[in-house]
Amino acid sequence: MDARQIVETPRLILREFLIDDVDALARVLSDPETMRFYPAPLDSAAVEQWIARNLRRCAANGHGLWAMVLKANGSSGGEGVRVVRTHEEAERAFRTLQSPPLLARAAKRALIDGDSTLVWPSLLRHRSTVNAQVFVAGHEATSTVACWEGNVLASLHFEVINKRDSAGPSSVVRLIENAEMSTAAEKMVRRLNLSGVHGFDFMLEADTGNAYLIEINPRSTQVGHLTLGPGRDLPAALYSALSGEAVRTAPKVTENETIVLFPQEWMRDPESSFLTSGYHDVPWDEPQLLRACVQQRSKKNPWFSKGTSVQTLSPVRLPRL
Repeated sequence: MDARQIVETPRLILREFLIDDVDALARVLSDPETMRFYPAPLDSAAVEQWIARNLRRCAANGHGLWAMVLKANGSSGGEGVRVVRTHEEAERAFRTLQSPPLLARAAKRALIDGDSTLVWPSLLRHRSTVNAQVFVAGHEATSTVACWEGNVLASLHFEVINKRDSAGPSSVVRLIENAEMSTAAEKMVRRLNLSGVHGFDFMLEADTGNAYLIEINPRSTQVGHLTLGPGRDLPAALYSALSGEAVRTAPKVTENETIVLFPQEWMRDPESSFLTSGYHDVPWDEPQLLRACVQQRSKKNPWFSKGTSVQTLSPVRLPRL
């Protein structure tokens, strides 16, 4: 039986898999070097199951692993990500993501947000580098690790429960233990000899639960400051490595495994049930930061005035600023 062809270019044919592809695909999926960040290389039987699983997806959903994710380097918060499923969508997304940043956008970010990273690319008309990834059907997860000279000192692993919008940053996460995420992070830290705080983003595949690493960020993430017990206190672990002193783990900020990120979830839905059921990470001891977060909402909502009580917009206890 001939495979259904999706896209053909002068140098590429993109089509569905066939069971007859087992031998050819096994040369890739059974190679230890190729699969070093996968749970384990696959034998021929596992490759056949992998193909069958993807054929079922194609039959059920109308698409399979020919879907790709395009992302522009240097973007954040999902603003430079597009999921594409056709040749036309890919070309349109590629042109958009590769385009130099608009001068107005660069100026706004520099003058209002204090971020000048887009100024020179805009003035010099530098095009962004666009990467392509295989689309993984599932839900997102994230890890943040403190590491020193290739060794992981402490780590936090979360699955994403809610997002500000479909391609935006997380707004609610849940603390988990995931061996594949932990192993992948440890391997990458060791391989790259990393030091400091780094974030790792994953997709947890819907059918299998397998964790696929999709991105690494050389910075702390929005959960990196949380102290959640031994082995989960990144600041204490990193301070110990730098000072030579024993790790002095801070008390756990909460026993609740559901972490509600401020102001993301509040901005997404002021009546969200997560604001009261989860641990709402509001920076009460940082009034200037809290005020800036509230004012960020006012920019997105014209009816929100500085005189408006924040508490009227949320079921959680927020101050009048």
